[in-house]
Amino acid sequence: MKVAMLGMGGISNAHRACWKKIEDIEVVAVCDIRKENADKAAEDMNCKAYYSYEEMAANEEFDILDICLPTYLHADYAVKALEAGKHVICEKPASLKIEDIDRMYDAAKKNSKNVMIAQVVRFWKEYLYLKEAYESGKYGRLMSGRMTRLGRTPIFSWDDWMRDPERSGLVPFDLHIHDLDFILYAFGNPENMQRFRAKNKEQDYFEAIYQYPDFFIAAEAAWYDCDYVFQCSFRFQFERAVLEYKDGKLTVYEQNGKVSTPCSEASIEGDGYVPATNAYDDEILYFLDCIKKGVPCDKIKPEELKHVLRLIEQLA
Repeated sequence: MKVAMLGMGGISNAHRACWKKIEDIEVVAVCDIRKENADKAAEDMNCKAYYSYEEMAANEEFDILDICLPTYLHADYAVKALEAGKHVICEKPASLKIEDIDRMYDAAKKNSKNVMIAQVVRFWKEYLYLKEAYESGKYGRLMSGRMTRLGRTPIFSWDDWMRDPERSGLVPFDLHIHDLDFILYAFGNPENMQRFRAKNKEQDYFEAIYQYPDFFIAAEAAWYDCDYVFQCSFRFQFERAVLEYKDGKLTVYEQNGKVSTPCSEASIEGDGYVPATNAYDDEILYFLDCIKKGVPCDKIKPEELKHVLRLIEQLA
């Protein structure tokens, strides 16, 4: 299959690293309205550079469009590609508007193509280990959790779109959405929610507490107005163990004194905004496998995407 990539900003680096590893895939074109970004990515991928999607679509034959555009552009370009008979993988969030999710998935269904929103934490081995520990009860009842996702305010985005609430949704939609999506995926719908926020024009700190019948999860996310090194982590307290993911490593501290470090390998290096993980590989391989099998990408369902946006709208 042939792939075209649209949007050569920071997250595209992780996607490009994955596509390079897959033997039966050829990236034939990359596109960005910033000529220097498109040219640099084209050199990296040994393919053609374009500076408008329309020109790329008119001149290249491809099966898959990988969308790494700013959030507010996701839905329109996904629908264009799906209606042209392309499969689409699109960076998170799908959109800031719930109705856009139906637009995208309706276009996929109408044209018998696959669309997948790249909620990468659902493929993160350390997070999946946590989910399995909860579902299996191997460490007893879950009692509490803490999730963290912090970094510096993104000051180098094209047209400063990430600091524009109308285009990015700021920290709740761009950063916290990772942890909220995983919370719903792993633990289901909370009974109650509280949120706290501290923000000005230069920074945005957000914290939410999700309450369940037998446990609660506190999740914080922030863009700080300083050179703060990106970090994502979690710490979950079970009856018989504490699971802590920190500095790219999962450690299990058991009640009996045993300490173990499962699934700690990573396949890419972090760059200050994107942490080191092999989850990007796994999500793209899953997407390709669904295409080859002719089945929907049900690990990430449209109703789940809409529910996440509903909750963020209530909290933001």
